[in-house]
Amino acid sequence: MLPPGKIPPEKLKKFVFNHLGARGERVIISSGPGVDAAAIDFGSSVLVASTDPITGAGEGIGFYAVHVNANDVATFGARPKWFLVSLLLPEGADEGLLEEIMREIHGSAERLGVAIVGGHTEVTPGLKKPIVVGTMLGEVEKGKLVTSNGAKAGDSIILTKWAGLEGTSIIASERGEELEKAFGWAFVERAASFIGMISVVEDALTANEIGVHAMHDPTEGGVANGLHEMADAAGLGFRVYGERIPIREETIKICEFYNLNPLALISSGALLMATPQEKAGEVVKALEKKGINASVIGEFVKEPGVRVIVENGEERPLERPESDELWKVV
Repeated sequence: MLPPGKIPPEKLKKFVFNHLGARGERVIISSGPGVDAAAIDFGSSVLVASTDPITGAGEGIGFYAVHVNANDVATFGARPKWFLVSLLLPEGADEGLLEEIMREIHGSAERLGVAIVGGHTEVTPGLKKPIVVGTMLGEVEKGKLVTSNGAKAGDSIILTKWAGLEGTSIIASERGEELEKAFGWAFVERAASFIGMISVVEDALTANEIGVHAMHDPTEGGVANGLHEMADAAGLGFRVYGERIPIREETIKICEFYNLNPLALISSGALLMATPQEKAGEVVKALEKKGINASVIGEFVKEPGVRVIVENGEERPLERPESDELWKVV
């Protein structure tokens, strides 16, 4: 039986990646381990396309759908421009729910300068919550295209913002009453407000102007899974340092309350990037100049089997999460 969340990489290789239809002549990058978007040659520019569902959120599901998909496109150095959305509503849903989700999608897309160009809506038997499946299209100059599999041994690993942002926001929204009793109303409000930091479009485009080898937004499975996915895609290993990984106090307390691992908690809003060591400081300064928190948390290494975290001076394997920690509480 498959666990909730993303299908494990070994299952993807066996059942998915060998069933991808005809090979397109203009496809520069297509689906693969750790690759969240496709890139298609359009002459002087490249079309970047990505698709993702939003399944674990209740409130703000339309907001998440736009930004999560925009993030995947931005990690290729492309500016998101066009969005298609399939909206599946549970039986018994009313028109108010439909309008609320579409208002969220419209407002989020408008703020990013993205046009909604197509999609599908229906009431789907058997659903307990709405599901929104988005497809984002973006465009980048051919010379500015960045790939998620481009990391090189010796590259510094930079993480923007904080680990577990999206998961913290979702849990605070879904389990607010319970958390309010434990930590108070103001705490829950702060944690829920992390949804406002979910976009990494500015992070990615800012870093790409200076120079990066690869970028990847850590969604399901959090920072831990994101590191494994980047390493998988590039055939590398990594070494990261626990004390350098930024985590908000609200995330730490919520994870302690529910016995969750913050490094395996869905982390949209953070951005992982592989940067040449000599440019890492410049990238961090450029991001901080725009008010974006950024930290060098480790480096990629040439040995694929070395995937470790250093804590309290001791090195141990950083395990790949079997599923996201979010599923334990929502």
